[in-house]
Amino acid sequence: MAYLHSQMSTRIRNIAAMQISTTTTLNNGVEMPIVGLGTYLSNDGEEVINAVQWALEAGYRAIDTASMYQNEEGIGQAISASPTSREDIFITSKVWNTDQGYESTLASCAGSLERLGTDYLDLLLIHWPSRTHMADTWRAMEELLSDGKVRSIGVSNFLAHHLDELLSTANVPPTVDQFEHHPYLQQPELVAKCAEHDIKVTAWAPILKGRVNEIDAIVSIANEVDATPAQVTLRWMLDRGVIVIPKSVRQERIQENGDLFDFALAADHVERLNALDRGERVGPNPDEFPGT
Repeated sequence: MAYLHSQMSTRIRNIAAMQISTTTTLNNGVEMPIVGLGTYLSNDGEEVINAVQWALEAGYRAIDTASMYQNEEGIGQAISASPTSREDIFITSKVWNTDQGYESTLASCAGSLERLGTDYLDLLLIHWPSRTHMADTWRAMEELLSDGKVRSIGVSNFLAHHLDELLSTANVPPTVDQFEHHPYLQQPELVAKCAEHDIKVTAWAPILKGRVNEIDAIVSIANEVDATPAQVTLRWMLDRGVIVIPKSVRQERIQENGDLFDFALAADHVERLNALDRGERVGPNPDEFPGT
């Protein structure tokens, strides 16, 4: 934890210069925005199209999706209609469990590219770890990287032992591990493992599916800094070097979730947020998820 607190202090001093389009450098040199729009459970068609358009208008430059979300087509339509150029938008998608394996991973990526209406992804992730298919899936992803179909490759929901297994055979290390991360589930050991291998952490469910609005300690801090509980939580994560992808389909909430840079958290605020960790998940345990 001392390492994390040291890194946190540096980031707090520098974050005033950040904005919603600020990027962090992945271990392969690719720049990834530190704030993105999550789209899990955003319905394909008008709902996700509007959400992506509002996000891009608000300054977001990263959109996170997955083949399993079944909304890639709508996201592609929104990006195509946007005045923001494709080169300025960072698109992440994921290979679902039933698509893992060498040939099926290649086919999954091709399907995502077609639905999104683009000829490359900025980041492709293994959605959940599969001990059976991990090596073959990663071999296919390394090939997609070499062929220019993706700019970077990573994982999602990998615990420390999954990372160890992957790194033991990978020729290219993952750039990102996207996993459940919020005040009630901080996973410091996994965060430290990622830091050890220069793997960026991306948080899903960063605002506890809205439950941060009901946590007294966070509400109190929000009142002290004139921000919302969601903004406090997301800013705390950014100060820790964590990439955030809050999900919403409401325009005002999308704007609010990106408005994170006109207030600061003091050391006392950080300590109070750190103390909320209780190892409590709102999603599945990766070791118990079907197919792992």
